[in-house]
Amino acid sequence: MADGMCADAAIHDPYPPGHNPHAHILLTVRPLDEKGKWQYKTEKEYLCVKDGEERGFTAAEFKQAQADGWEKQYQYKVGKKKVYMAPSAAQAQGYERVSKYPKSTKYGRQNPITERWNSDEQLVLWRAAWADVTNRHLERTGHEERIDHRSHAERGLLERPTVHEGVVARAMEKKGIISDRCELNRQIKADNALLRELRGQVKKLAQAVKNTIPALAEAMENLRKNLLLFCYQMGYLRKGKERLNASLNTLRPALTQYNQLAKDIRNKAKERRSLLSEKKALSAVHVFRHRELATKITALTEDLEELRSEKNLLLASLAYTEEDAADKFPKDIVAMEQSLKRLEEQEQKYSAELDAALNEYAGLREQAQGFDLVQLYETKQSIRPGKEQEAEHRAQEVYGEKYSPLLMFDSKKVVFRMLNEDIERQAVRRMMQQAQKGQQTSRKKNEPER
Repeated sequence: MADGMCADAAIHDPYPPGHNPHAHILLTVRPLDEKGKWQYKTEKEYLCVKDGEERGFTAAEFKQAQADGWEKQYQYKVGKKKVYMAPSAAQAQGYERVSKYPKSTKYGRQNPITERWNSDEQLVLWRAAWADVTNRHLERTGHEERIDHRSHAERGLLERPTVHEGVVARAMEKKGIISDRCELNRQIKADNALLRELRGQVKKLAQAVKNTIPALAEAMENLRKNLLLFCYQMGYLRKGKERLNASLNTLRPALTQYNQLAKDIRNKAKERRSLLSEKKALSAVHVFRHRELATKITALTEDLEELRSEKNLLLASLAYTEEDAADKFPKDIVAMEQSLKRLEEQEQKYSAELDAALNEYAGLREQAQGFDLVQLYETKQSIRPGKEQEAEHRAQEVYGEKYSPLLMFDSKKVVFRMLNEDIERQAVRRMMQQAQKGQQTSRKKNEPER
């Protein structure tokens, strides 16, 4: 308010009460001065020159700048071109001025207060102030909940943030129509719940005391189950990245092709209209020129038909219509690029969690050195099928119809390689063979001589 901003707030608590209370706050985009009058949003900024240097001045600033030798620039005809020059320089060359409008910046100079209001830094300050006020009132009314204006990344959270659903998406869901946004949020929430669950289990396993073979085997197989789920999630993210990259590899060149086709169509249509106008205005006595124009118009008409046909085929192959292509085409590419970036960030977070779980497993292996490794291996093998089934069921709960048995099979192979289980199996076999040989040697020594 001190800066001259007005706010119009409307608090909504739609029926049934308490399920979605919210507020709509409308803010002015230009400030008021001390007398209650609107200040400017932008101000004309003239690009002036002095001694070869160019600088911008507002109308008020130009009065002083002019006294200091700065000049506005106007367009002058120099040969066949129009060039911006200072009047003194143009008059010395004898050039003719062709425009009364001085050179200026494209959008003018923005009001510094408005510029600050629209900055990212100001938005962060407002969000922080809102969080402080909200938390203060939550504390006063005895609520334990608190809000945080910072992003998940700034707070060091690994959970993936949900997307804004909006009233349209929720209305579709009420009618029984599955909204892409709502479905995405359900998947994000399920992924986050699984991630929190796995992190909690890894932490508990690290803190638990494993002083017997059954307890140690249980801890190692539980951790292995979590590794399976981490690998499954990372595999799921990579599949999503592959699909997005494949789509982008198709859409990006297609958009370039579409833009070029649209440009060619515009240019040829413009040229055709020009020729048609010329032919219409041309006297009938110019027979040869009429024939020449007719030939060019026919060629351009055929070119336009081919270009339009090519453009329609391109749009049909990408499931776009002529009406929504120009707007939806680039927006879809931007949305895919943003989704790809989020998946890459999520993959990095899961990779960090996977590394932490592998370190915990390595610690359990060191702890296992004081036990009978053959007995430990056999105990682990006996409970492993059940643990793998638990991992499969948990992944099915989270991913539902999107669950892939093949991806789970691949995850098992990845874990098998990461934990070097083939080397462990061979080492146990060698120990068993050595034990059998030792037993046979012992029996032979104990047998009475005949």
